Amino acid sequence: MSDGALLLLPLAIAWFAALLLSPLDGRRRWVGWVAVSALGAGLAAWIWLAVRVWRSGPIEMIAGNWGPGIGIRLRADELGIAFALISILVLLAALAYEVLGGVHERALPELVLFMATGLTGVFLTADIFNFYVFFEIAMISSFVLASYGTEARHYRAALTFTLVNVLGSVVFLSGIASLYHLTGTLDMDAVAIRVADAPSGSVMLTAVLIFVAFGLKLGLFPFHAWVPLVYRDTWPAVAAILSAALANIGSYGLLRFGAGLLPRELDLTAGGIILLGSLSIIYGAIQAIGARTGSEVIAWSSIGQVGYILVAIGIGGQIGLEAAVLYALINALNKLVLFLAIGLRGWLVGASVALVAFSVAGVPPSAGFFGKLDIFRASVADGRNALIVLVIVGGALSLVYMFQFYQHRFWMNGGDEDVSPLSSRLLVLGLAVAIVAIGFWPEPLLALSARAAAVLPGGGV
Repeated sequence: MSDGALLLLPLAIAWFAALLLSPLDGRRRWVGWVAVSALGAGLAAWIWLAVRVWRSGPIEMIAGNWGPGIGIRLRADELGIAFALISILVLLAALAYEVLGGVHERALPELVLFMATGLTGVFLTADIFNFYVFFEIAMISSFVLASYGTEARHYRAALTFTLVNVLGSVVFLSGIASLYHLTGTLDMDAVAIRVADAPSGSVMLTAVLIFVAFGLKLGLFPFHAWVPLVYRDTWPAVAAILSAALANIGSYGLLRFGAGLLPRELDLTAGGIILLGSLSIIYGAIQAIGARTGSEVIAWSSIGQVGYILVAIGIGGQIGLEAAVLYALINALNKLVLFLAIGLRGWLVGASVALVAFSVAGVPPSAGFFGKLDIFRASVADGRNALIVLVIVGGALSLVYMFQFYQHRFWMNGGDEDVSPLSSRLLVLGLAVAIVAIGFWPEPLLALSARAAAVLPGGGV
């Protein structure tokens, strides 16, 4: 297969599968499994593409053979591939989980496929206009997905999520318009070159707008208020999708736009970025310790965990950006398992949560240990002793609230094995075991993170 066809394959699979399944009733089990199969095929296409890029370097094309600046410019590099692989895997696992338990709204499988289309486009596009188009496809799908459920709280969560993220989209669009005004182009490579000659004050304001937009998507402190409200009241599989797949747009956006297009502004504001990340870590952990329900614990934990990503981005350089990518990927896996486990009972699920708890806290041999170790190494290399203390304290607080969560959810109230299908519990256990397996053999993930960071200015060895 040619490079161009392979580049389009993941996008085509997600898009045409979504269109073909749209008229069908997603509550029929076979429709759900067709959607799961389509996501599996899409993930296989991403793996194929990843192998090609790993061996030969980034692949690029302009769809429709239009000239530069006119057609949709697509590019597959290690950074986009890393986030695409984890995001599509999350969608695949969450949809399979829901199909196993029984889909109760007809549009769910199609919406997940439309979100896969949007995320695929975001991670493939090399121009800002189409980044925004695919970004909105994913967001519109998420607005409808957030209302999935049978209770009033599900609709309340959907309304909150929609209002906040529409605001984030408006802020992001303002940042895009400002970038175009300053540079006269929306091609990412051209923007990265021309922005150096633009007025520094205007570029800094643009950078702030983009940071706020992605900070809202991630739920960073102080843009976090919506996170506990939405994640607490959203259906478990949907919460997993929103927090572990859709939120990757925020992490990817901060890396691609901050470290990729606006490295000067990132360097100038590194101290403030590290401060906000540190506040997210401590604030999220303290709130998680005082949370009353399992879903609230995980929601507050999400705020704290993304703080590590921001701290690593603020440190910058090859080791800092590598740590940011690695932590973002591991954090997505952790949140996937924890949110799926919220809707289940029994000792198998308790064992899964116990395994992931060690990953969240950064205890070896889990995958999370290597995420925190990389941030620790970045802090040492940058001479920031206060961040070394922060990583240790943050890990200790994480262990406290995860133990409380496990104790209240599975230790004191465990034993009910009839609440959920055995297949769902085995799926969650398999994902948890995979997180531990990564801890025993982290080399592939470490290598992918290093290659992804090397794509960005300052991220090369």
